[in-house]
Amino acid sequence: MNSPKIPLLAEVRESFRMAIGAITAHKLRSALTLLGVLVGVFSIIVVMTAMRVLQSDIEGKLSSLGNSTFMIRKWPTLIFNGSRAQMEKYWRRKNLSFTQGKRLEEKATLPRNIGMELSVWSGEIQTRYQKSAPNVRLYGETPGSFPAQNWNLAEGRLLFNNDVESARDLCVLGAGLATNLFPHCSAVGERVKIDGINYSVVGVLEAKGSALGGDQDSFAVIPLSTALNRYGRHYASLNLLVQARDQATYQATVEEVSGLLRGIRKVPPGEEDDFEIISNDSLILQFKSFTATVRTGITIISSIALLAAGIGIMNIMLVSVTERTREIGIRRAIGAKKRNILVQFIMEAVVLCEIGGAIGVILGVLGGNLTALLMKLPPVVPVDWIVIGLVICSVVGVVFGTYPAWKAANLDPIESLRYE
Repeated sequence: MNSPKIPLLAEVRESFRMAIGAITAHKLRSALTLLGVLVGVFSIIVVMTAMRVLQSDIEGKLSSLGNSTFMIRKWPTLIFNGSRAQMEKYWRRKNLSFTQGKRLEEKATLPRNIGMELSVWSGEIQTRYQKSAPNVRLYGETPGSFPAQNWNLAEGRLLFNNDVESARDLCVLGAGLATNLFPHCSAVGERVKIDGINYSVVGVLEAKGSALGGDQDSFAVIPLSTALNRYGRHYASLNLLVQARDQATYQATVEEVSGLLRGIRKVPPGEEDDFEIISNDSLILQFKSFTATVRTGITIISSIALLAAGIGIMNIMLVSVTERTREIGIRRAIGAKKRNILVQFIMEAVVLCEIGGAIGVILGVLGGNLTALLMKLPPVVPVDWIVIGLVICSVVGVVFGTYPAWKAANLDPIESLRYE
């Protein structure tokens, strides 16, 4: 007489119940077995969560250039794994000079404006009221730099061309620095001492907030000519900031400026540029390339951990098959089919992996978001990587549980009943 057919859903539900029972019957062994899966999934999720926290913040902050703006530098802004030959190539390049920037301004027709900048000093700034932190940056700029940098005026005025031409001792302060140095009054019209020199404050910029836990508004700007006179005209390479009129003319502006600068710097036809053109998109692309390399490395390491965990699961499942040989014989004797035994043991392996994976995911998300907490950034939940991690756990359970399950399903019922 044929045994009644059990619906597939009911069979899976029953197999799941039995798998939970088998796991809870051997708590210590199960805990040690799923530990390998937990570590593998945790290492993936914690790194991916931390990377996602940083990436969401950095991609926003890398967009520091204004709309339709690009930067020209002697060096790339970001260099990952640069070879010695590559670094020597950058060192051999001629500096971008103030004279070259002025000639570019005179010849270019498509840009809305062209600015020049140079980071010249970092240290403590003093006033009659307060002292700043010891790491405030000082930049030399021309008037065209302000729209290119997305620096908007909050109070007073920005630098004029006359300020640069006359190399005046004037400065514009970032919002955070102005508030720190002049907490109870306006900074405009006051004087600050920077590296032993007194400067008159003519303007304060709008606040831009923090980036990676640091203050973007703690800096001061002086005329570029003043900066070059005081900190070395012949040894510094400037950054050129070029703002196109709109997005429609952006690419044409890049091509015109690149061609003119090649001529100004006497780059021979056929040779590559001896300068770097950097935009928001190129910065973000470079950062994504770096994070992709990190993700690949972590994935490989985690895969090794999961492989070791899978081998451990297979070993434990084979032990479990041996221990439960008589139980398997009894189930076969009362009508269980090979398929039922197969599903039961595969389900047990999958449940074991998923429990370890779920704990790894929870700990990974919490651990990764410690980065957000420490750096005062919004927390993130990488749903895509959570799903990927749990799917990988299921695959590990199926792959490494199949052989023990097949062995259990193919035991001889009569020999199994005799097993002691």
